[in-house]
Amino acid sequence: MPAATVDRGIEQPEQPSIQLCDGDEGVRSHVSTSGLAHAGLGWPVDGAGGDDVPSYGLGWPPAAVEPGGEPEPEAHPTEATEGGLTTTDSVSRETANQGGVEHLSEREELAASLPDPGSETPLAQAVAEDARRRLKLSGTTFPKPDHTRILTVANQKGGVGKTTTTVNVAAALAQAGLKVLVVDIDPQGNASTALGIDHHADVPSIYDVLVDGKPIIDCVQECVDVPNLWCVPATIDLAGAEIELVSLVARETRMERALTAYVKGAAERGEERLDYVLIDCPPSLGLLTVNAFVAADEVFIPIQCEYYALEGLSQLLKNIELIKSHLNPGLHVSTILLTMYDGRTRLSAQVAEEVRTHFPVQVLRTSVPRSVRISEAPSFGQTVMTYDPNSSGALSYLEAASELADRGRAGEVTGGGPAG
Repeated sequence: MPAATVDRGIEQPEQPSIQLCDGDEGVRSHVSTSGLAHAGLGWPVDGAGGDDVPSYGLGWPPAAVEPGGEPEPEAHPTEATEGGLTTTDSVSRETANQGGVEHLSEREELAASLPDPGSETPLAQAVAEDARRRLKLSGTTFPKPDHTRILTVANQKGGVGKTTTTVNVAAALAQAGLKVLVVDIDPQGNASTALGIDHHADVPSIYDVLVDGKPIIDCVQECVDVPNLWCVPATIDLAGAEIELVSLVARETRMERALTAYVKGAAERGEERLDYVLIDCPPSLGLLTVNAFVAADEVFIPIQCEYYALEGLSQLLKNIELIKSHLNPGLHVSTILLTMYDGRTRLSAQVAEEVRTHFPVQVLRTSVPRSVRISEAPSFGQTVMTYDPNSSGALSYLEAASELADRGRAGEVTGGGPAG
């Protein structure tokens, strides 16, 4: 369409809008055919530059220009001074504080600039909301805790997402710049599989650590897909460890001693301190889980949004209190994550409300939805964070990891029992 036909007195809108014109072939939008990447979000550009003119700023359409006229000069931001308001030449795109006013970072501006599709298009509304959430977190660095946080991921009910939560939260923390170790003490070895770690019978594993007293340094393997992530694998030999541990001395504290030696030995080996240790437990309350409780400072409980998960939670809390009374006084439930949430069902909403009512501090704001991508990822030896980082499941685990890291900043870890 010739540039002369653009003259309609259109003013710059506060929000982007789609322009429809008589005689136009539908919506006036185009895609660059030259391969030239747009600098903004790809909104249509009105002007005489044709299809090869890139958008600028955040990608909004520029104001219409009168034929033969000059574009209106861009207004410069101002800052307060003692003598009044003065014009500044430029303002940093990063978050800055000028005159007591905090300016949004480029990432926040980009998230805020996404259009609101409106309630009439719920699918587009959900996509836009996911895009905002992803823009705020992707590529960010999470804060480091002031000490190595050791969390036991436990729930004696099977199928609630313990292993899935362990590997995906660990991968999200590692991708955000933290050093993470996963200890797999489930004889099924699913966490080792999801991280792409060999765990056949001849591989040194956590079984050798618990039964034979082998140092963890001789068993740990690095995850090839995610930097800063390591794993101590589990083999099928671990299935008999429950019986073998019964006759051993200090059977409840064997993992705690091995893990303490590994964490404290990092400085001697010239390595950076670990930020997080996540222990993936089997769906039982036997000696393996007891060892994990004694070795940890915090308990991380994934809860499936179904009734049976609530039934098992009460028994788990009783066992944690027993461990706290006799073996590990510092143990506490710090984090609860709702998994397999289905927003279409009333049951999921009721279970979520019940858990949040009884544990208002421990429950994370994020809940993990049912996702096929999360289930598919282990079959490729990956976490969902690397298998499909743009999926809803990956985004939820990224948000959960962000909350977990924020709570651990400067020792701000919450504990205690249920409310009321």
